[in-house]
Amino acid sequence: MNFSEIYNDSCNFSLDMMFSGELIDVTEPATGNRLGSFAAATLSELDRLIETTREAQEGWANTDFDSRAKVIRHFAALLEDNATLINTWNGRECGSIEGKSQWELQACIDQAYMCAALPMNPYGDIYPSNIPGRENHCIRVPLGLVGVISPWNFPLLLSLRAVLPALAMGNSVIIKPDINSTVVGGYLIVELLKQAGLPEGVCTLAPGGVTVGQRLVEHPQVDMIAFTGSTAAGQQIGQVCGGMFKKVALELGGNNAFVVLDDANIDGASSCAAWGSFLHQGQICMQSGRHIVHEAVADAYVEALCVRANNLAVGNPNKEPVHLGPIINERQADRIMRLIEDSVAMGARVVCGGKREGAFIYPTVMTQVTPDMPIFKEEIFGPVAPVVTFASDNEAIALANDTPYGLAASVQGADMSRAKRIASRIDAGMVHINDQTVNNEYQVPFGGMKSSGNSGRFGGPANLEEFTERKWISIRDEALIYPF
Repeated sequence: MNFSEIYNDSCNFSLDMMFSGELIDVTEPATGNRLGSFAAATLSELDRLIETTREAQEGWANTDFDSRAKVIRHFAALLEDNATLINTWNGRECGSIEGKSQWELQACIDQAYMCAALPMNPYGDIYPSNIPGRENHCIRVPLGLVGVISPWNFPLLLSLRAVLPALAMGNSVIIKPDINSTVVGGYLIVELLKQAGLPEGVCTLAPGGVTVGQRLVEHPQVDMIAFTGSTAAGQQIGQVCGGMFKKVALELGGNNAFVVLDDANIDGASSCAAWGSFLHQGQICMQSGRHIVHEAVADAYVEALCVRANNLAVGNPNKEPVHLGPIINERQADRIMRLIEDSVAMGARVVCGGKREGAFIYPTVMTQVTPDMPIFKEEIFGPVAPVVTFASDNEAIALANDTPYGLAASVQGADMSRAKRIASRIDAGMVHINDQTVNNEYQVPFGGMKSSGNSGRFGGPANLEEFTERKWISIRDEALIYPF
Protein backbone atom coordinates (compact mmCIF):
# COMPACT_ATOMS: atom_id res chain seq x y z
CA MET A 1 0.00 0.00 0.00
CA ASN A 2 1.24 3.48 -0.85
CA PHE A 3 1.06 5.41 2.42
CA SER A 4 0.86 8.80 0.70
CA GLU A 5 -2.12 7.89 -1.49
CA ILE A 6 -4.49 5.93 0.72
CA TYR A 7 -6.87 8.88 1.08
CA ASN A 8 -7.65 9.17 -2.65
CA ASP A 9 -11.28 8.84 -3.79
CA SER A 10 -10.36 5.69 -5.69
CA CYS A 11 -8.67 4.01 -2.73
CA ASN A 12 -9.44 0.39 -2.07
CA PHE A 13 -6.61 -0.48 0.24
CA SER A 14 -5.71 -3.33 2.51
CA LEU A 15 -3.56 -2.45 5.49
CA ASP A 16 -0.57 -4.78 5.42
CA MET A 17 0.30 -5.36 9.07
CA MET A 18 1.14 -9.07 8.99
CA PHE A 19 -2.02 -10.19 10.77
CA SER A 20 -4.29 -13.01 9.66
CA GLY A 21 -7.47 -12.63 11.70
CA GLU A 22 -10.94 -11.51 10.71
CA LEU A 23 -11.03 -9.14 7.73
CA ILE A 24 -12.71 -5.87 8.81
CA ASP A 25 -13.97 -3.27 6.34
CA VAL A 26 -13.21 0.43 6.70
CA THR A 27 -16.49 2.18 5.88
CA GLU A 28 -17.16 5.84 5.15
CA PRO A 29 -20.10 6.79 7.42
CA ALA A 30 -21.33 9.61 5.17
CA THR A 31 -21.84 7.33 2.16
CA GLY A 32 -21.69 3.78 3.47
CA ASN A 33 -18.96 3.08 0.91
CA ARG A 34 -16.22 0.60 1.66
CA LEU A 35 -12.87 2.38 1.63
CA GLY A 36 -10.69 -0.64 2.30
CA SER A 37 -10.03 -3.33 4.84
CA PHE A 38 -7.62 -4.60 7.45
CA ALA A 39 -7.02 -7.95 9.10
CA ALA A 40 -7.50 -8.17 12.86
CA ALA A 41 -4.78 -9.72 15.00
CA THR A 42 -5.45 -13.26 16.12
CA LEU A 43 -4.94 -13.93 19.83
CA SER A 44 -1.72 -15.83 19.18
CA GLU A 45 -0.45 -12.98 17.00
CA LEU A 46 -1.36 -10.51 19.73
CA ASP A 47 0.50 -12.57 22.33
CA ARG A 48 3.65 -12.44 20.19
CA LEU A 49 3.17 -8.72 19.60
CA ILE A 50 2.91 -8.10 23.34
CA GLU A 51 6.08 -10.08 23.93
CA THR A 52 8.12 -8.21 21.31
CA THR A 53 6.78 -4.78 22.30
CA ARG A 54 7.63 -5.46 25.92
CA GLU A 55 11.14 -6.57 24.96
CA ALA A 56 11.66 -3.30 23.07
CA GLN A 57 10.76 -1.25 26.16
CA GLU A 58 14.00 -1.73 28.09
CA GLY A 59 16.19 -0.33 25.35
CA TRP A 60 13.85 2.63 24.88
CA ALA A 61 13.77 3.37 28.61
CA ASN A 62 17.56 3.42 28.66
CA THR A 63 17.69 5.98 25.85
CA ASP A 64 18.77 9.42 27.05
CA PHE A 65 16.02 11.97 27.52
CA ASP A 66 17.17 14.17 24.65
CA SER A 67 16.95 11.31 22.15
CA ARG A 68 13.39 10.53 23.27
CA ALA A 69 12.47 14.21 23.00
CA LYS A 70 13.99 14.41 19.51
CA VAL A 71 11.80 11.55 18.25
CA ILE A 72 8.64 13.16 19.62
CA ARG A 73 9.54 16.57 18.19
CA HIS A 74 10.16 14.96 14.80
CA PHE A 75 6.79 13.23 15.09
CA ALA A 76 5.12 16.60 15.77
CA ALA A 77 6.71 17.99 12.60
CA LEU A 78 5.49 14.98 10.61
CA LEU A 79 1.94 15.57 11.86
CA GLU A 80 2.17 19.08 10.37
CA ASP A 81 3.70 17.81 7.14
CA ASN A 82 0.95 15.21 6.70
CA ALA A 83 -1.98 17.47 7.62
CA THR A 84 -3.89 16.88 4.38
CA LEU A 85 -3.55 13.12 4.65
CA ILE A 86 -4.60 13.01 8.30
CA ASN A 87 -7.48 15.46 8.02
CA THR A 88 -8.87 13.82 4.90
CA TRP A 89 -8.88 10.44 6.61
CA ASN A 90 -10.47 11.92 9.74
CA GLY A 91 -13.30 13.18 7.54
CA ARG A 92 -13.74 10.04 5.50
CA GLU A 93 -13.24 7.38 8.17
CA CYS A 94 -14.82 9.19 11.16
CA GLY A 95 -17.23 11.73 9.63
CA SER A 96 -15.36 14.75 10.98
CA ILE A 97 -15.94 18.15 9.43
CA GLU A 98 -12.86 20.04 8.22
CA GLY A 99 -12.70 22.46 11.16
CA LYS A 100 -12.95 19.66 13.73
CA SER A 101 -10.20 17.67 11.98
CA GLN A 102 -7.96 20.73 11.85
CA TRP A 103 -8.50 21.52 15.53
CA GLU A 104 -7.87 17.93 16.54
CA LEU A 105 -4.64 17.77 14.55
CA GLN A 106 -3.35 21.07 15.96
CA ALA A 107 -4.16 19.92 19.49
CA CYS A 108 -2.08 16.80 18.83
CA ILE A 109 0.83 18.83 17.48
CA ASP A 110 0.76 21.07 20.56
CA GLN A 111 0.53 18.03 22.80
CA ALA A 112 3.47 16.39 21.06
CA TYR A 113 5.73 19.35 21.69
CA MET A 114 4.61 19.43 25.33
CA CYS A 115 5.34 15.70 25.70
CA ALA A 116 8.77 16.17 24.14
CA ALA A 117 9.63 18.28 27.18
CA LEU A 118 8.47 15.68 29.71
CA PRO A 119 11.63 13.52 29.73
CA MET A 120 13.77 16.42 30.90
CA ASN A 121 11.58 17.13 33.93
CA PRO A 122 12.91 16.25 37.39
CA TYR A 123 12.03 12.59 37.94
CA GLY A 124 12.50 12.28 41.68
CA ASP A 125 12.76 13.84 45.13
CA ILE A 126 15.06 13.52 48.11
CA TYR A 127 13.37 12.99 51.48
CA PRO A 128 14.91 13.41 54.93
CA SER A 129 15.68 10.38 57.08
CA ASN A 130 15.55 9.86 60.85
CA ILE A 131 18.43 7.40 60.50
CA PRO A 132 21.83 9.14 60.53
CA GLY A 133 23.81 8.76 57.32
CA ARG A 134 20.87 7.64 55.14
CA GLU A 135 19.63 9.38 52.00
CA ASN A 136 16.10 8.69 50.78
CA HIS A 137 15.61 9.05 47.03
CA CYS A 138 12.15 8.63 45.51
CA ILE A 139 12.27 8.37 41.73
CA ARG A 140 9.78 7.82 38.93
CA VAL A 141 10.39 4.78 36.73
CA PRO A 142 8.54 3.62 33.60
CA LEU A 143 5.64 1.22 34.07
CA GLY A 144 6.75 -1.02 31.21
CA LEU A 145 4.21 -1.81 28.48
CA VAL A 146 1.14 0.44 28.21
CA GLY A 147 -1.94 -0.68 26.28
CA VAL A 148 -3.89 2.25 24.81
CA ILE A 149 -7.50 1.50 23.84
CA SER A 150 -8.96 4.52 22.06
CA PRO A 151 -12.39 5.48 20.62
CA TRP A 152 -13.47 6.66 17.16
CA ASN A 153 -14.82 10.17 17.87
CA PHE A 154 -11.47 11.98 18.36
CA PRO A 155 -9.27 9.09 17.23
CA LEU A 156 -5.99 10.96 16.82
CA LEU A 157 -6.20 13.05 19.98
CA LEU A 158 -7.56 10.37 22.28
CA SER A 159 -4.88 7.93 21.18
CA LEU A 160 -1.97 10.36 21.31
CA ARG A 161 -2.84 11.90 24.67
CA ALA A 162 -1.83 8.53 26.17
CA VAL A 163 0.66 7.27 23.57
CA LEU A 164 2.95 10.30 23.62
CA PRO A 165 3.39 10.78 27.40
CA ALA A 166 3.76 7.01 27.82
CA LEU A 167 6.59 7.00 25.28
CA ALA A 168 8.13 10.16 26.73
CA MET A 169 8.39 8.52 30.15
CA GLY A 170 10.17 5.46 28.73
CA ASN A 171 7.32 2.99 28.26
CA SER A 172 6.55 0.96 25.17
CA VAL A 173 3.00 1.11 23.79
CA ILE A 174 0.47 -1.05 21.99
CA ILE A 175 -2.42 0.88 20.41
CA LYS A 176 -5.81 -0.84 20.03
CA PRO A 177 -8.00 1.71 18.21
CA ASP A 178 -11.72 1.32 17.64
CA ILE A 179 -12.54 -0.62 14.47
CA ASN A 180 -14.25 2.52 13.13
CA SER A 181 -10.99 4.51 13.31
CA THR A 182 -8.14 2.07 12.79
CA VAL A 183 -6.47 4.25 10.13
CA VAL A 184 -6.56 7.62 11.92
CA GLY A 185 -6.38 6.30 15.47
CA GLY A 186 -3.75 3.64 14.88
CA TYR A 187 -2.08 3.02 11.56
CA LEU A 188 -1.12 6.65 10.80
CA ILE A 189 0.26 7.11 14.30
CA VAL A 190 2.45 4.02 14.22
CA GLU A 191 3.67 4.79 10.70
CA LEU A 192 4.59 8.41 11.51
CA LEU A 193 6.33 7.41 14.75
CA LYS A 194 8.39 4.96 12.71
CA GLN A 195 9.28 7.72 10.26
CA ALA A 196 10.18 9.95 13.21
CA GLY A 197 12.88 7.51 14.28
CA LEU A 198 11.17 5.58 17.06
CA PRO A 199 13.05 2.27 17.41
CA GLU A 200 11.42 -0.80 15.92
CA GLY A 201 8.78 -2.39 18.13
CA VAL A 202 8.48 0.39 20.74
CA CYS A 203 4.99 1.44 19.56
CA THR A 204 2.92 -1.18 17.78
CA LEU A 205 -0.63 -1.59 16.50
CA ALA A 206 -3.09 -4.32 17.55
CA PRO A 207 -6.04 -4.01 15.15
CA GLY A 208 -9.31 -5.72 15.95
CA GLY A 209 -12.49 -5.64 17.97
CA VAL A 210 -13.60 -6.54 21.48
CA THR A 211 -11.68 -9.84 21.63
CA VAL A 212 -8.36 -8.12 20.91
CA GLY A 213 -9.06 -5.40 23.47
CA GLN A 214 -10.06 -7.94 26.10
CA ARG A 215 -6.88 -9.95 25.62
CA LEU A 216 -4.78 -6.78 25.88
CA VAL A 217 -6.47 -5.93 29.19
CA GLU A 218 -6.10 -9.43 30.62
CA HIS A 219 -2.54 -10.13 29.48
CA PRO A 220 -0.12 -10.30 32.44
CA GLN A 221 2.73 -8.69 30.46
CA VAL A 222 0.74 -5.49 29.86
CA ASP A 223 1.53 -3.22 32.81
CA MET A 224 -1.07 -0.47 32.31
CA ILE A 225 -4.27 0.12 30.36
CA ALA A 226 -5.25 3.63 29.26
CA PHE A 227 -8.87 3.34 28.11
CA THR A 228 -11.20 5.95 26.68
CA GLY A 229 -14.72 4.79 25.94
CA SER A 230 -18.06 3.85 27.44
CA THR A 231 -18.68 3.55 31.15
CA ALA A 232 -19.99 0.00 30.76
CA ALA A 233 -16.79 -1.16 29.07
CA GLY A 234 -14.70 0.84 31.53
CA GLN A 235 -16.32 -0.89 34.49
CA GLN A 236 -15.37 -4.30 33.10
CA ILE A 237 -11.82 -3.17 32.36
CA GLY A 238 -11.49 -1.68 35.84
CA GLN A 239 -12.60 -4.93 37.46
CA VAL A 240 -10.05 -6.96 35.51
CA CYS A 241 -7.19 -4.54 36.14
CA GLY A 242 -8.08 -4.26 39.82
CA GLY A 243 -7.95 -8.01 40.21
CA MET A 244 -4.53 -8.09 38.56
CA PHE A 245 -3.18 -5.05 40.50
CA LYS A 246 -2.65 -3.45 37.10
CA LYS A 247 -2.61 0.33 36.74
CA VAL A 248 -5.54 1.64 34.73
CA ALA A 249 -6.62 5.09 33.56
CA LEU A 250 -10.31 5.24 32.66
CA GLU A 251 -11.83 8.21 30.84
CA LEU A 252 -15.46 7.27 30.36
CA GLY A 253 -18.84 8.70 29.45
CA GLY A 254 -20.57 11.89 30.47
CA ASN A 255 -24.01 13.46 30.65
CA ASN A 256 -22.86 17.00 31.14
CA ALA A 257 -24.90 19.81 32.64
CA PHE A 258 -25.10 23.20 30.92
CA VAL A 259 -26.56 25.54 33.56
CA VAL A 260 -27.99 28.88 32.41
CA LEU A 261 -28.72 31.35 35.23
CA ASP A 262 -31.26 34.13 35.01
CA ASP A 263 -28.52 36.78 34.64
CA ALA A 264 -26.74 34.99 31.79
CA ASN A 265 -25.96 36.66 28.48
CA ILE A 266 -28.38 34.73 26.25
CA ASP A 267 -26.46 35.40 23.04
CA GLY A 268 -23.22 34.12 24.56
CA ALA A 269 -24.91 31.23 26.36
CA SER A 270 -26.68 30.03 23.20
CA SER A 271 -23.41 30.22 21.25
CA CYS A 272 -21.60 28.13 23.86
CA ALA A 273 -24.55 25.73 23.94
CA ALA A 274 -24.68 25.24 20.17
CA TRP A 275 -20.96 24.46 20.08
CA GLY A 276 -21.12 22.20 23.13
CA SER A 277 -24.14 20.24 21.89
CA PHE A 278 -23.71 20.06 18.12
CA LEU A 279 -19.94 19.96 17.48
CA HIS A 280 -19.02 16.68 15.75
CA GLN A 281 -22.70 15.76 15.73
CA GLY A 282 -22.66 15.70 19.55
CA GLN A 283 -20.45 12.58 19.48
CA ILE A 284 -18.22 13.79 22.31
CA CYS A 285 -18.04 12.59 25.91
CA MET A 286 -17.99 16.25 27.02
CA GLN A 287 -21.08 17.15 24.99
CA SER A 288 -23.46 19.63 26.62
CA GLY A 289 -26.11 16.98 27.14
CA ARG A 290 -28.56 18.51 29.63
CA HIS A 291 -29.50 22.19 29.37
CA ILE A 292 -30.65 23.29 32.81
CA VAL A 293 -32.13 26.75 32.31
CA HIS A 294 -33.68 29.25 34.71
CA GLU A 295 -37.41 29.51 34.02
CA ALA A 296 -37.20 33.30 33.68
CA VAL A 297 -34.96 33.10 30.58
CA ALA A 298 -35.93 29.68 29.20
CA ASP A 299 -38.09 30.97 26.32
CA ALA A 300 -35.46 33.46 25.16
CA TYR A 301 -32.72 30.85 25.47
CA VAL A 302 -34.62 28.18 23.49
CA GLU A 303 -35.43 30.70 20.76
CA ALA A 304 -31.79 31.80 20.47
CA LEU A 305 -30.52 28.22 20.45
CA CYS A 306 -33.00 27.18 17.76
CA VAL A 307 -31.91 30.08 15.55
CA ARG A 308 -28.34 28.82 15.79
CA ALA A 309 -29.38 25.19 15.22
CA ASN A 310 -31.42 26.06 12.13
CA ASN A 311 -28.44 27.92 10.62
CA LEU A 312 -26.19 24.84 10.73
CA ALA A 313 -25.54 22.97 7.49
CA VAL A 314 -25.69 19.16 7.60
CA GLY A 315 -24.04 16.91 5.01
CA ASN A 316 -21.03 14.97 3.77
CA PRO A 317 -17.88 16.82 4.95
CA ASN A 318 -15.83 15.20 2.18
CA LYS A 319 -18.04 16.80 -0.49
CA GLU A 320 -19.10 20.19 0.86
CA PRO A 321 -18.48 22.65 3.70
CA VAL A 322 -20.85 21.69 6.53
CA HIS A 323 -21.21 22.17 10.28
CA LEU A 324 -22.46 18.65 11.05
CA GLY A 325 -21.38 15.45 9.34
CA PRO A 326 -22.72 11.90 9.63
CA ILE A 327 -23.37 9.82 12.70
CA ILE A 328 -20.67 7.15 12.90
CA ASN A 329 -22.94 4.19 12.08
CA GLU A 330 -26.58 3.16 11.71
CA ARG A 331 -26.78 1.57 15.15
CA GLN A 332 -25.79 4.81 16.84
CA ALA A 333 -28.15 6.88 14.67
CA ASP A 334 -31.01 4.53 15.54
CA ARG A 335 -30.22 4.92 19.23
CA ILE A 336 -30.26 8.74 19.10
CA MET A 337 -33.61 8.81 17.32
CA ARG A 338 -35.02 6.30 19.81
CA LEU A 339 -34.02 8.58 22.72
CA ILE A 340 -35.82 11.48 21.02
CA GLU A 341 -38.94 9.50 20.14
CA ASP A 342 -39.28 7.78 23.51
CA SER A 343 -39.00 11.13 25.30
CA VAL A 344 -41.57 12.73 22.99
CA ALA A 345 -43.91 9.85 23.84
CA MET A 346 -43.45 10.81 27.51
CA GLY A 347 -44.37 14.46 26.86
CA ALA A 348 -41.24 16.19 25.58
CA ARG A 349 -41.52 18.56 22.61
CA VAL A 350 -39.18 18.91 19.64
CA VAL A 351 -38.85 22.65 18.95
CA CYS A 352 -36.44 22.33 16.03
CA GLY A 353 -34.64 19.49 14.29
CA GLY A 354 -35.56 15.98 15.26
CA LYS A 355 -35.14 14.90 11.64
CA ARG A 356 -32.97 12.14 10.24
CA GLU A 357 -31.87 11.56 6.66
CA GLY A 358 -29.85 8.36 6.45
CA ALA A 359 -26.63 8.85 8.38
CA PHE A 360 -27.42 12.49 9.15
CA ILE A 361 -29.38 13.81 12.14
CA TYR A 362 -30.24 17.50 12.22
CA PRO A 363 -29.41 19.57 15.32
CA THR A 364 -32.31 19.23 17.70
CA VAL A 365 -33.65 21.31 20.59
CA MET A 366 -36.24 19.81 22.93
CA THR A 367 -38.36 21.39 25.69
CA GLN A 368 -40.83 20.17 28.32
CA VAL A 369 -38.17 17.65 29.32
CA THR A 370 -38.33 16.05 32.75
CA PRO A 371 -35.60 14.19 34.67
CA ASP A 372 -37.30 10.81 34.20
CA MET A 373 -37.03 10.95 30.40
CA PRO A 374 -34.31 8.98 28.58
CA ILE A 375 -33.13 12.12 26.77
CA PHE A 376 -32.22 13.56 30.20
CA LYS A 377 -31.04 10.38 31.93
CA GLU A 378 -28.83 8.83 29.26
CA GLU A 379 -25.67 9.96 27.52
CA ILE A 380 -26.97 11.05 24.10
CA PHE A 381 -23.83 11.11 21.93
CA GLY A 382 -25.82 12.90 19.25
CA PRO A 383 -26.78 16.47 18.22
CA VAL A 384 -29.59 16.98 20.72
CA ALA A 385 -30.07 19.75 23.31
CA PRO A 386 -32.79 18.81 25.84
CA VAL A 387 -33.92 21.74 28.01
CA VAL A 388 -35.23 21.42 31.57
CA THR A 389 -36.09 24.46 33.70
CA PHE A 390 -35.42 25.40 37.34
CA ALA A 391 -36.51 28.13 39.74
CA SER A 392 -33.70 28.24 42.37
CA ASP A 393 -29.95 27.70 42.50
CA ASN A 394 -30.37 24.68 44.76
CA GLU A 395 -32.75 23.14 42.24
CA ALA A 396 -30.25 23.75 39.42
CA ILE A 397 -27.47 22.06 41.39
CA ALA A 398 -29.71 19.09 42.23
CA LEU A 399 -30.61 18.67 38.54
CA ALA A 400 -26.96 18.96 37.49
CA ASN A 401 -25.96 16.27 39.99
CA ASP A 402 -28.88 13.99 39.11
CA THR A 403 -26.67 11.65 37.07
CA PRO A 404 -24.17 8.87 37.73
CA TYR A 405 -21.68 10.76 35.55
CA GLY A 406 -19.30 13.52 36.58
CA LEU A 407 -17.16 14.55 33.62
CA ALA A 408 -17.77 18.20 32.66
CA ALA A 409 -20.24 21.03 33.28
CA SER A 410 -20.85 24.66 32.39
CA VAL A 411 -22.34 27.57 34.33
CA GLN A 412 -23.53 30.66 32.44
CA GLY A 413 -24.07 33.81 34.47
CA ALA A 414 -22.98 37.40 35.13
CA ASP A 415 -22.50 37.22 38.92
CA MET A 416 -19.10 35.53 39.27
CA SER A 417 -19.43 34.83 42.98
CA ARG A 418 -22.75 33.09 42.42
CA ALA A 419 -21.46 31.18 39.39
CA LYS A 420 -18.38 30.00 41.33
CA ARG A 421 -20.52 28.84 44.26
CA ILE A 422 -22.67 26.78 41.92
CA ALA A 423 -19.65 25.43 40.04
CA SER A 424 -18.05 24.28 43.30
CA ARG A 425 -21.15 22.25 44.16
CA ILE A 426 -21.48 20.45 40.81
CA ASP A 427 -19.99 16.96 40.92
CA ALA A 428 -17.81 17.10 37.84
CA GLY A 429 -14.09 16.89 37.20
CA MET A 430 -14.16 20.00 34.98
CA VAL A 431 -16.51 22.99 35.25
CA HIS A 432 -16.32 25.98 32.89
CA ILE A 433 -17.92 29.33 33.74
CA ASN A 434 -19.24 31.27 30.72
CA ASP A 435 -17.83 28.69 28.34
CA GLN A 436 -19.03 25.39 26.92
CA THR A 437 -18.32 21.88 28.17
CA VAL A 438 -16.14 20.62 25.30
CA ASN A 439 -12.85 21.98 26.58
CA ASN A 440 -9.40 20.44 26.44
CA GLU A 441 -6.00 22.05 26.97
CA TYR A 442 -2.97 19.79 26.68
CA GLN A 443 -1.21 21.35 29.67
CA VAL A 444 -4.17 21.02 32.08
CA PRO A 445 -5.03 17.72 33.85
CA PHE A 446 -8.15 16.27 32.20
CA GLY A 447 -10.55 13.76 33.74
CA GLY A 448 -13.84 13.11 35.48
CA MET A 449 -15.47 11.97 38.70
CA LYS A 450 -18.06 9.32 39.58
CA SER A 451 -18.90 7.02 36.65
CA SER A 452 -16.95 9.22 34.24
CA GLY A 453 -13.62 7.75 35.30
CA ASN A 454 -11.34 6.54 38.05
CA SER A 455 -9.68 9.93 38.68
CA GLY A 456 -6.99 9.18 36.12
CA ARG A 457 -5.69 12.36 34.58
CA PHE A 458 -4.14 13.18 31.20
CA GLY A 459 -2.33 16.43 30.49
CA GLY A 460 0.58 18.55 31.69
CA PRO A 461 2.33 17.49 34.88
CA ALA A 462 -0.34 14.86 35.56
CA ASN A 463 1.29 12.77 32.81
CA LEU A 464 4.43 12.42 34.94
CA GLU A 465 2.47 10.53 37.58
CA GLU A 466 0.06 8.73 35.28
CA PHE A 467 2.66 6.96 33.16
CA THR A 468 5.28 6.13 35.80
CA GLU A 469 5.45 4.49 39.21
CA ARG A 470 7.48 5.55 42.20
CA LYS A 471 10.49 3.72 43.55
CA TRP A 472 12.15 4.45 46.92
CA ILE A 473 15.91 3.99 47.01
CA SER A 474 17.67 4.54 50.34
CA ILE A 475 21.46 4.95 50.40
CA ARG A 476 24.12 4.54 53.10
CA ASP A 477 27.90 4.59 52.73
CA GLU A 478 28.21 1.56 55.01
CA ALA A 479 25.90 -1.17 56.21
CA LEU A 480 23.99 -0.32 59.37
CA ILE A 481 24.61 -2.60 62.38
CA TYR A 482 21.28 -3.79 63.84
CA PRO A 483 20.69 -5.42 67.27
CA PHE A 484 20.81 -8.91 65.70
